Amino acid sequence: MRSLRFLLSRRWLAFALIVVLLGYAAWWLGEWQFDRLAARKDSNAVVRANEGKAPAPAGDVLAPGRAVPDDLEWRIVRATGTYASDDTVIVRYRTREGSSGIDVVVPLVTDDGTALLVDRGWMATDNQGTRPTDVPEPPQGKVTVEGWVRADAAGDSTAVEDQSTRAISSERIGAALDRTVYGGFVVLKSEDGAPAAGLEPVELPELNNGPHFFYGLQWWFFGVLAVFGFLYLAFDEWRTRQRGEEPVQAEARVEARDAKARARSAKNARKQAVRAAYERAWAEERRQRDRSAKPR
Repeated sequence: MRSLRFLLSRRWLAFALIVVLLGYAAWWLGEWQFDRLAARKDSNAVVRANEGKAPAPAGDVLAPGRAVPDDLEWRIVRATGTYASDDTVIVRYRTREGSSGIDVVVPLVTDDGTALLVDRGWMATDNQGTRPTDVPEPPQGKVTVEGWVRADAAGDSTAVEDQSTRAISSERIGAALDRTVYGGFVVLKSEDGAPAAGLEPVELPELNNGPHFFYGLQWWFFGVLAVFGFLYLAFDEWRTRQRGEEPVQAEARVEARDAKARARSAKNARKQAVRAAYERAWAEERRQRDRSAKPR
């Protein structure tokens, strides 16, 4: 166990904490993607079940002031009434394949006076300058409409100003038009058996599972990779210490000690050279003095 004490150093504890945080984040993101996958599958199952049912009267599925239940999304309903074209609402910022455009929502007033909001389709146009009077007119007189039920949007984007909005809310649109409307709205399938003239049909949902499964696996793989990287680096450190190989700091200490020894040796050599030079000079001076002292 003494050989693993390096894991208790500040550097390795900080490293371990980072790996734990990364692993938890990767696990949480993977779970989030798998939750989205489950929700997508449930939604697709509801759409497939409702698409296969015969059209139902709108009044049997929808009601004024009542939200659309999740299990009734994309249910096909039928209603007969008259389009109130003067109350057309423009839904802006509906981009399709890189082109800007709008959805056109027109109330269909039924015999009892309740209006069904019908999203008649999409039109490529400038989001800023288009007015309700610039869109194709709906059929005049009595018309029978079939469409897929959709739930209301929520949030600030549902605000209605000058018969324009960014997301459809039956409550907001009904209040702006001063009309009693069914909760939710329908995406037009046909009117009197034909699609809306001059408008492209609203895109239906893709009934696939999306990329959530592979995204979830990808996040979990990142978490496992982080843990594996930590374990490998710890093993490499342990193996280095077991072989008795000193770290770079130890090698630097040895080199510094050798350099000091070399410097000390050179210093001693210089001292000895200076002393020998003094001794030679002193001996030469004595010889000259002795010669001068002899009688001639």
